Amino acid sequence: MRALIIASSLLTLAGCAGLPDPDPNQAWIDLAADDHNALHATQVDEKEWTDTRYFEVEPGRHELTVRLQFPVEPTNIGPVPSPLWRNCELNVTYASFDAGQRYFLEAGSVGFSPWARLYDEQRKLVGQAQPAGCQST
Repeated sequence: MRALIIASSLLTLAGCAGLPDPDPNQAWIDLAADDHNALHATQVDEKEWTDTRYFEVEPGRHELTVRLQFPVEPTNIGPVPSPLWRNCELNVTYASFDAGQRYFLEAGSVGFSPWARLYDEQRKLVGQAQPAGCQST
């Protein structure tokens, strides 16, 4: 599983060079996770989103769904030799996406608990995600 996460992260980094130009009539949402996690865009307003690297939405209110994969270290589990991988969905709703603006969705974890926060261009916190379910792998 760890190899899958690493390969996915490398492919994501390689794919960043091929991101489309932002549409000035839409809001752009960049995704960011720390080195040990994988973060993927999955849905906008409960509809599948085809590119896992970012979101681009019309101005207004939207619910974004992301998938966060992260390891829970043995020190948080007990006497086990390797991390336990968690695969979680999180939803963040924001009512005021603006055309031509860039937003940043950052995610991570503390122990078994995932988190994600949405920031505007000025790095002001504008939304926090709610967990929508997790699985251990």
